[in-house]
Amino acid sequence: MTRPSGRDGRRSTVDLRKHARSTQVRLALGGLALLFGVGGLLIYIFYGPAGATLAFLCFLIGLLPVVVIAVVLWIMEALLRRSHEQ
Repeated sequence: MTRPSGRDGRRSTVDLRKHARSTQVRLALGGLALLFGVGGLLIYIFYGPAGATLAFLCFLIGLLPVVVIAVVLWIMEALLRRSHEQ
C-alpha cells in the first residue's frame, strides 16, 4: 500500500502487516508489564512477599498455554513461508 509520505508529496511504500505485527507485540508486552508490575505490586502490598511470590508463580503457569500456542503458530507460519518460497 502506498501513501503520501509528508510535505514533499512523494509516495513511499509501507508494509502495513509488519506495522500491525509490531504494534500487537508492543501492546501484548505492555499488557504483560501491567499485569506483572501493577498486579504483583498490589498483591505484595495486600498479602506480603509470600503472596507476591505465589502470584508470580501463578502468572507464569497461566502464561504457559499462551506461550505454547504462540510458539506453535510461529512454527506453522515459518513452515508455510518456507513452502511458499520453494
